[in-house]
Amino acid sequence: MANHKSAKKRIRHTESVTVVRNDRRSRARTFIKKVESAVVSGDKAAAAEALKAAQPEIMRGVSKGAIQKNTASRKMSRLAASVKAMA
Repeated sequence: MANHKSAKKRIRHTESVTVVRNDRRSRARTFIKKVESAVVSGDKAAAAEALKAAQPEIMRGVSKGAIQKNTASRKMSRLAASVKAMA
C-alpha cells in the first residue's frame, strides 16, 4: 500500500479515471452492438443510421484514451463493410 501522500493521490486519481474510461468503452460497445443488431435484422436504413451514430462515439473513445486507435479503426472498417454488404 502507498505511504506517500502523492502516491495515495495517484491511486485516487487512477480509480476515477478508470471509471470514466470504462464508461466510455461501454458506451462505444453499446453503439457497436446497435449496428450489429441492425445488420442482423436486415434493415439497411437502420444499420446505416446506427453506423453514422457509432463512428463519432468510437472516435471519441480513441481521443479520450479509452480505446486503442487501431482497434477502433478495425471495428469501424468491419462495421462499414457489413453495412455495405447488405445491398
